[in-house]
Amino acid sequence: MELGLCPLPALGRTGCLGCPAANAGRSGSDRRLATYDRQHQRSRPCFGSGRKRGACANALGRSRGGFTSKIHARCDNQGLPVGFILTGGEASDYTAAEPLMAIPVATPKALLADKGYDGDRFRESLLTRGILPIIPPRSNRKVPEHPDYRRYKDRNRVERMFGKLKQQRRIATRYDKTLLSFESFLNLAATRLWLKSFVNAA
Repeated sequence: MELGLCPLPALGRTGCLGCPAANAGRSGSDRRLATYDRQHQRSRPCFGSGRKRGACANALGRSRGGFTSKIHARCDNQGLPVGFILTGGEASDYTAAEPLMAIPVATPKALLADKGYDGDRFRESLLTRGILPIIPPRSNRKVPEHPDYRRYKDRNRVERMFGKLKQQRRIATRYDKTLLSFESFLNLAATRLWLKSFVNAA
């Protein structure tokens, strides 16, 4: 202490060890004041502070399957994709409901969707547009609204569409960092499904 060196304290709440080199040689009161200013002004952050940016913007999130994306698709009555919305792996399906309906395609007479898209606001929005919601109720609904389950069986076309898309390894396992790159390969895979219908029609 005679040389003006400060001892190494225990790890505090700030996550920083010791005192800055600029505080060496100062008195105890000056040292405390300088440390107080350093902690609140944050001229540079301590190592490990803050969060990694870019994951949300690129539709990446942590889920049971790992750090990945969730693909929400809108299809026609034959199960062919007409548009996609990508969210993080932890995002709820319901958050993509309105963006999917905003895709500029022909308005359908009915909409078949998974129970993840069940919600009073979304149902009312569909009915005001003249679209019949065929969505099974969530398990926590107090008053469940059961749809026409015979018509709901046609939703297996959507599941088969996802199965065909994920035959492409680059779609089943996301290797692309950016959202634009992954969406581009997803659209290419969807184009292959559409080409088959045009070839058969010819």
